Amino acid sequence: MKDVVLLFEVHQPLRLSKYFRSRLRELAARGERVTPETLERLYFDEELNRRVLERVSRRCYLPANSVLLQQLDHFRNYGKKFKVAFSLSGVFLEQARRWAPEVVESFKALSSTGLVEFLDQTYYHSLACFVNDEELEEQVREHRALMRDLLGVEPAAVENTEFIYNNRIACLFDRMGFKVVVTEGAERVLGWRSPNYLYKARGCGIRVLMRNYRLSDDIGFRFASRGWSEYPLTADKYSAWLAATPGDVVVVAVDYETFGEHFPAETGILEFLRWLPGEVLKWEHLRFSTPSEVASAKPVRDEIDVPEDQTISWADIEKDASAWLGNDMQRDSFHRLRELWHAVRALPSRSWVRVWKLLSTSDHFYYMSTKGGGPGEVHAYFSHYPSAVAAYANYLDVLADFETRVLEALATCEKARLRYAWMRSVPVGQEFILYWGDGSPTGAAARSALELQRVVAELPARVAHYHLRRGDFASWFESVVGDFEFARRLREARTSSEDESKEVLLRLLEERRREIFGGAC
Repeated sequence: MKDVVLLFEVHQPLRLSKYFRSRLRELAARGERVTPETLERLYFDEELNRRVLERVSRRCYLPANSVLLQQLDHFRNYGKKFKVAFSLSGVFLEQARRWAPEVVESFKALSSTGLVEFLDQTYYHSLACFVNDEELEEQVREHRALMRDLLGVEPAAVENTEFIYNNRIACLFDRMGFKVVVTEGAERVLGWRSPNYLYKARGCGIRVLMRNYRLSDDIGFRFASRGWSEYPLTADKYSAWLAATPGDVVVVAVDYETFGEHFPAETGILEFLRWLPGEVLKWEHLRFSTPSEVASAKPVRDEIDVPEDQTISWADIEKDASAWLGNDMQRDSFHRLRELWHAVRALPSRSWVRVWKLLSTSDHFYYMSTKGGGPGEVHAYFSHYPSAVAAYANYLDVLADFETRVLEALATCEKARLRYAWMRSVPVGQEFILYWGDGSPTGAAARSALELQRVVAELPARVAHYHLRRGDFASWFESVVGDFEFARRLREARTSSEDESKEVLLRLLEERRREIFGGAC
């Protein structure tokens, strides 16, 4: 049997407001104070986001979900069942709960059939994987909690934002307990191999399913193209292509908005969706499966190796990260956002972190793309800006305001300033390099105070003793970290043996960490 996996990507970003400066002036005129809790309402265009969500719900989510539910019920007692998979972003579900609760109920109805698998992804559909592993894992766990609370499911399958994938990302998902990760069947990674088989990730055991982008794009991009040689695309024709495609599994993954929004109902796209299950199930050797079922049932055919410098995605012709980080505007914006990561976590209110996460949504950077040709047309289609420069200017204006407020908040809270000092990575050349003794480096180094605590705990006591008696730790905390009080405590520490030095140092580090990371300001 050949498995057909239908995977639908559902996402709507929170788009930035172009008028937040005037709204700030209005607040100032009324004498109202801007708080971390009000920033989200200022930075994001509530009216635009509501209007888009309601329109797409009316044209796509509700009618397409109705079609799928009818077909799932129709084939429930059929010899071979119809099954689908969804990946719903957290920010989409937030908006649906607020402005179109009937959409959430329709997804609950799909979930109740037991024939739909919901995947995990980053809650904010973000570029968290390019920040650090901690942020990526946190956003996926936040999404997992939402899936459990809203739909009552515990996803066993996962995708990263826009199918962004490399070995590091795959193995992080493996450590989180996922069975399978879905990504793009990029030819530069596959080489002579086909995407239509189950693979495993390099360096860990997680299974890897790869999208057949040609068959997926036949629906997602070419369905209504009258200039296409295969126009019109019908369900029976498409099912014949699936039947003739060699391999163990065919993953067809598209934006769900394809059905009714990108291609209006008048094109026949919803009828295509309605008739496709029956046409596929007519073939004796085809069946519908979910990603987790394929990962459990199919044999692993080979290993996929995607180093970080060859990261793949499903975007554009390049199928790499250039859709979001391909030009100077995108890289500059993302670098500035990433630099604030430690700062927002140092502040006592989680509202700072919430706004930061919303600013990490991939769409903001997608709008800044300056690619031409077909990819450029796709970027322009999704953007509500007149140009990439306009998108950059708006994002930078919001980010500059956010930066200023974050730094002002740090300056008014000594504990937050110290938390930030302990968390942040110091510039290259200012890291603490650990030695066994004079002229004998251990090969270990720490870029932050928190990292120093971990490194010291793992090294033999003689290293701590060497640096403590020389006053190296005190000097580093004073001149690099900026924690003068802790530097004083280190200078006053007196020890008589290597073991005592390590014990005292670790105790002082832990006491100071608890002191500055506990409580508010």
